[in-house]
Amino acid sequence: MIEKNSALVENAIKEYYFNHFDLICVPPKISQREFGYQKINGGMIRHVAIKDIKELHLLLMQETPSDVYCSNAYYSFPNMPMSEKDWKGADLIFDIDAKDLALPCRNDHSVSRCSACNDVILGKQNVCTKCGSTKSETVSVTCKNCIEESKKEVKKLVRILVDDLGIKNEEIEVYFSGNEGFHVRAINSNYEVLGSQERADLVDYIMFNGAIPETFGIKKQNNSKSTLPEMGELGWRGRAALALFGSKSKAPKVSRQVILDGYSAFQIRLEGMRQTIGARVDPKVTMDIHRVFRLEGSINSKSGFSKIKCENLDSFDPFLNACLLGEEKVDIVANCPVSIRLKNKKYGPYANERTSVPKYTAVYMICKGLASVI
Repeated sequence: MIEKNSALVENAIKEYYFNHFDLICVPPKISQREFGYQKINGGMIRHVAIKDIKELHLLLMQETPSDVYCSNAYYSFPNMPMSEKDWKGADLIFDIDAKDLALPCRNDHSVSRCSACNDVILGKQNVCTKCGSTKSETVSVTCKNCIEESKKEVKKLVRILVDDLGIKNEEIEVYFSGNEGFHVRAINSNYEVLGSQERADLVDYIMFNGAIPETFGIKKQNNSKSTLPEMGELGWRGRAALALFGSKSKAPKVSRQVILDGYSAFQIRLEGMRQTIGARVDPKVTMDIHRVFRLEGSINSKSGFSKIKCENLDSFDPFLNACLLGEEKVDIVANCPVSIRLKNKKYGPYANERTSVPKYTAVYMICKGLASVI
């Protein structure tokens, strides 16, 4: 990021931590967590131990990091190299990101930015039409539909955690990630000690991966004796029945057809259901028992938004509730071929235009590489 842009972003972040440190949510056992942070145009600094909330506040004010991270794991020696930390356990964490949901709306709000000349066009391009470079970056300006579809996945996930895994609602925290999705943390001692492989198995269950017809009563041999689950059953059998039948009145007719179609056809049906009844999470995030995760309440430098707790997921609006940087006007040159709506106001589209916008809007577009300070 060029100097005049980084100066504005850094100033906005420092101001945020001065005014909104109360939004920082430090997880339990802070002294046993590994912290990490990045500065604008700088590399990752890890293996930092933080004694208490005052020490964290001091780090944020002195370093003004663009991104702050905290481990889901806790250790005897969090500031030591990984092999010497003495892993003691880790919270169960899930990441749901709109970019992983293959949403058709993304074609309407994704842009390509040439790495050589910084030209920006709507959609994806392999070769820059301005300078001929083949190096480009795809940037997404997240839309309301991306957020709503991500919320649906969060709700599916929470339902499975509560109904199937016995995790209490009060042990589950949902946060907007600060960019394009949500983070879900489950603080439950029964799952803290799970290793990477056990967490991978848990993710397969949550995503409805590897489901086999036998689990749902369809036999490979003697198919005429197959019996499908009934609506109202617990777990995946009940969810599959609801997806298959829709209502009890349709169950007999659908059951006959499913059994008539046979084992292989039902296997294909199960694979199709995976996208609709399984919760689509990022498996790598949950499996990683040494991961440093964006700190709750901190700024996400991909957008300038806050990673913020969702007390009411249905009413939560990240373009309003997580947009917390300053409002003073900033003069920028914007090259953004899609419109942006922040705090109920629309900005753009812009084609290399000089304009004056609130600081939170300027930072958002700068972080996306779609604007520059004059």
